[in-house]
Amino acid sequence: MIDFDPGTAAPTKGTDVRNGGDLVVETLEALGAKTVFGIPGQHALGLFDAMGRGNLHFVSSRVENNSAFAADGYSRATGEVGVLFLSTGPGALTSLAGLQEAYATGVPMVVVASQIPLDGLGARRKGMLHQLDDQKASAANVTKSQRLIQHASGIPSAIQDAWTEAISSPQGPVWLEIPQNVLLDPIMVPPVEDALAEAADNPPRVELVREAVKWLATAERPAIIAGGGTRRGRAERSLLAIAEKLRAPVICTPGGNGAFPWNHELSLQSWIEDRHMTDLLEDADVLIVIGSSLGEVTSNYFTFEPRGRIIQIDAEPRVLESNSPGLGIRADAGQALAALDAALQAVPGTKPNWHGATPETLVKDSLAKVKARLEAQDLGKELKFMADIREAVPADMQTFWDMTIAAYWGWSCWDARDGQFHSAQGAGGLGYGFPAAIGGAVGLETVGKPGRVLAVSGDGSSMYSISELATAKQHNVPVTWLIVDDGGYGILREYMVGAFGKATATELARPDFVKLAEAFGVPATRVAPEDVGDALRAGFAADGPNVVVVETLLKMFGPTHLDG
Repeated sequence: MIDFDPGTAAPTKGTDVRNGGDLVVETLEALGAKTVFGIPGQHALGLFDAMGRGNLHFVSSRVENNSAFAADGYSRATGEVGVLFLSTGPGALTSLAGLQEAYATGVPMVVVASQIPLDGLGARRKGMLHQLDDQKASAANVTKSQRLIQHASGIPSAIQDAWTEAISSPQGPVWLEIPQNVLLDPIMVPPVEDALAEAADNPPRVELVREAVKWLATAERPAIIAGGGTRRGRAERSLLAIAEKLRAPVICTPGGNGAFPWNHELSLQSWIEDRHMTDLLEDADVLIVIGSSLGEVTSNYFTFEPRGRIIQIDAEPRVLESNSPGLGIRADAGQALAALDAALQAVPGTKPNWHGATPETLVKDSLAKVKARLEAQDLGKELKFMADIREAVPADMQTFWDMTIAAYWGWSCWDARDGQFHSAQGAGGLGYGFPAAIGGAVGLETVGKPGRVLAVSGDGSSMYSISELATAKQHNVPVTWLIVDDGGYGILREYMVGAFGKATATELARPDFVKLAEAFGVPATRVAPEDVGDALRAGFAADGPNVVVVETLLKMFGPTHLDG
């Protein structure tokens, strides 16, 4: 929240006195940070004053939740740590929904929140602005850890430790908070010259790899589920090698989308919500699950009942066997698959046999069954709409998807090609797509790989982040925002009609998105669904941000977990 108390002490302008804020900035720069997201606030002014003496590039969002989404998108697009500066109280609390997405998806971030002065902390209620009983406790559900720094001399080590924890698997956001006076008071600590943060090693246990190889060596029907941990662990190359050694069909979860080549002869793509795929996976005699809890979507809404043995690999120990018993291997996905790949080289495997069919034929037939099911549901408009978007988007463009019907289609049908597919399926909060895309585009520019990105939202989710049009304009961010306007919360409307025969409280009064974007100085156009491809291509060729609005009602493919 932007606020200012004229009675608050601050360093005298023009002096050479360093303070705690300088230590924060110096340490982040020494660790390799280049960009920070956030919003100034009264207790955080020491941070922002210090940035003026440093080299960090600051991107000011309009709502703290969106700042968190932007830092998340920055990290996903670049593979680097996202950095977020927050004010105290309402500002810190407003960020929590965005941090939940980063925590659920395993996005490394360092969050530096300001705090009221030290003498206001504890059990006393002094009536200070933004005062909370325990601010860091509010972040306990959405960050890996939380620290209060009470002395300036502790700032460099605490930030270095937080950075190390953020990048160590399971990756995620780490919360630091620094009282106002610690940020502002003069210090004797010398300037930070270097800082080192290396991810903690998280290899698989040798005996577990050996046991997994025994299972796979005798498997006739091995299959693989590649979750988001596969991508976070940069395990794509090992995944491909293992799949080809075993001739195992591979399906990607929404978070794992892009971990395996879409058109590979062993690729089941991402149609994980279809019963044909559920049946196939249930029939596997050994199923490797990488970086997934076999949760709600991956299990086709908990209808998945595997008959074979499961090898589950995940960096987060709480995930292992959380939904199905199996051989749990707590390890970074990249390290685990590399070890498994190396061990499999020395072991002759059983020739795969899916009840007389080859795995390649099984994959082809299963995809054909999914296609036939879709074609029988009067979904021609939806299939063409998604195909037109895919055709218009360059092969290497990164895309960011909000919680909207187009994104739910994207979870299953989007071929990421040489780009990356990012969505908010980790926590499922609205408003992710556009601010995350802003962060992603800023990140690509920061690391020397400038390029346009695409954000996709519905009219409901777009209103969560509409103010970030100002951010995109202010920083001239190359992001094209596709808003699919169906006049309400489309997926909730569909759920309610299916469950109760009518929808309640799902319809929305919404603005003229074209005029609203133009009011921010952002070019916008409204097109019919059949013209979305041409409109996107025009937007991709332009400079800075732009908006494409499509007024249409998309339907979801029929859920198969309700069959029978």
